Amino acid sequence: MPRPPRICPAGVPLHLVQRGHNRARCFTCTRDFATYAFYLAAAARRFEVHVHAWVFMSNHVHILATPLQQGAVSKLMQSLNRCYVGYFNGLYERSGTLWEGRFRSCIVDSERYLLQCYRYIELNPVRAGMTKDPAAYAWSSYRCNALGVGSAMITPHEEYLRLGRDVPTRLQTYRELFVDQLDIRFLQEIRDSTRRNLAIGSTRFKEDMETALSRRIRPAAPGRPRKENVTPTPISSTGNHDSDTYFLQAPKYDSDTYFEI
Repeated sequence: MPRPPRICPAGVPLHLVQRGHNRARCFTCTRDFATYAFYLAAAARRFEVHVHAWVFMSNHVHILATPLQQGAVSKLMQSLNRCYVGYFNGLYERSGTLWEGRFRSCIVDSERYLLQCYRYIELNPVRAGMTKDPAAYAWSSYRCNALGVGSAMITPHEEYLRLGRDVPTRLQTYRELFVDQLDIRFLQEIRDSTRRNLAIGSTRFKEDMETALSRRIRPAAPGRPRKENVTPTPISSTGNHDSDTYFLQAPKYDSDTYFEI
């Protein structure tokens, strides 16, 4: 069964995650982080993707981005991974895969959830126990969004720009978002939605996106599929039985209806 394509609609933010194969390290030194950032910035410009937030951990990455063209994020990740794996394998004299399959992603409701997604990404080092202050971790976008450090890779989202009329006000307001911890329900929702390539946002947002994409982006109903009534095939009394008559024919289900994507 072919894998469903990633949901990458134009103009809609996506939170995406790429993890190392078997949780192996993908970055071992400053040069690795810098090289990955260089390739990401280059691919974002080439495929017209606006990157809003990111964090590069030792064995995985999180990126929040908005593609300007349909499917542009998939092209960006394909190019980024090809370039970086070539660099990594060549430098460390290794071969084979570096990443754990395809990237995982979810589309994000910009009106209500986008800034929470910013926080989720940039607080990764804090949740991992690496630091108590996100500003102390060099390989995330927090210093750009909260302290005004310049980066050619970042493009502020409209929701971020609405935090203040001028840069100082915007930076202060953004820092204040990090005073409180993220709600545990939001943490679970974004992790689950990203893992399953769904959507995070309001019910109206999800309904509108499902209509626009002609595809389910919400979890299927819980529970096992209801079995259909199946009448068994009678067994002949002659003693010479066709083996097929001993088995019931399994009901056929639409996999898109009953199973997670």
